[in-house]
Amino acid sequence: MGYNLALVGTGAVGNTILEVLEERNFPVKSLKLLATKRSAGKTMDFKGEKVMIEETKEISFKGVDIALFAGGAASIEFAKSAAAMGAVVIDNGSAFRLEPDVPLVVPEVNPEDVDWHKGLIANPNCSTIQMVVALKPIYDRAGIKRVIVSTYQAVSGAGQEAMDELIIQTKQLLNQEPIAPENFQHQIAFNLIPHIDRFMENDYTREEMKMVYETKKMLHDEDIRISATAVRVPVLRSHSEAITIETKQPITIEQAKECFSNAPGVIVVDDIAQNSYPMPIDCSYKNEVFVGRIRKDLAFDNGLSFWVVADQLRKGAATNAIQIAELLVSKSLV
Repeated sequence: MGYNLALVGTGAVGNTILEVLEERNFPVKSLKLLATKRSAGKTMDFKGEKVMIEETKEISFKGVDIALFAGGAASIEFAKSAAAMGAVVIDNGSAFRLEPDVPLVVPEVNPEDVDWHKGLIANPNCSTIQMVVALKPIYDRAGIKRVIVSTYQAVSGAGQEAMDELIIQTKQLLNQEPIAPENFQHQIAFNLIPHIDRFMENDYTREEMKMVYETKKMLHDEDIRISATAVRVPVLRSHSEAITIETKQPITIEQAKECFSNAPGVIVVDDIAQNSYPMPIDCSYKNEVFVGRIRKDLAFDNGLSFWVVADQLRKGAATNAIQIAELLVSKSLV
């Protein structure tokens, strides 16, 4: 049995969705590639064949079982109409994540929430996804009172043009050429920018508040306290996060490592004697969330600190969306 799929968006996330669909051998009966009028007529490769890109229109979703939206303006314009035509929409954009009647899902964390979908399921923010995958096993074992997280986010989170800009700026700097930032507020090569998305009234950025609100929604816990600082770093792929939590119940380092090791989608890389810990260079092009530097935090009595790395384009976007589609298929919800 196969499913009629539509993929809306052919940039970095869209390309990765195609890769993951093929790698995981998702049962695709037919595939539509949809994008803007500018991209229509071009082709992309899928399972050894070239598939023509079509301009996205409402009629495009007729007969589609699952519509995978890579995010952006297309989600706002077409996602709800696609669902109205009978497709189950899995949206990677931010437009619907906090709507109360739209499930926000990470399959390792809250798979049960797909059961009440009404045709639209939201993929969380990339930085939130890897954090909640790591938090969930500790949350289930000892409860969590508060989370303090600092992110080190790769330029892949801002799309292919941002990745290109980092490469171009690096070459310009090494050749002592002038730099003119386009995709970021400042030079990104050899720099850190503590500013992702726009600033809110509370002086946190929208990216930081996404991590707060989305985590509460997926854990079904409005009492958990979360503070985030999101930073863009000159790394091409894979976001890193330094996370400190205060648990409700005491938990030893050995117990925490056991929780992480047994958690679905988590790989522990934690051998400081061998200088072994997760790094973007090792975690890129992989689908798991990597956890290391697991240690007792010195600021809280029930404190735990750890380091988390995951590929933003994979687990932070494409892989999570495909896992949601697989979950729907396994539950016969398509």
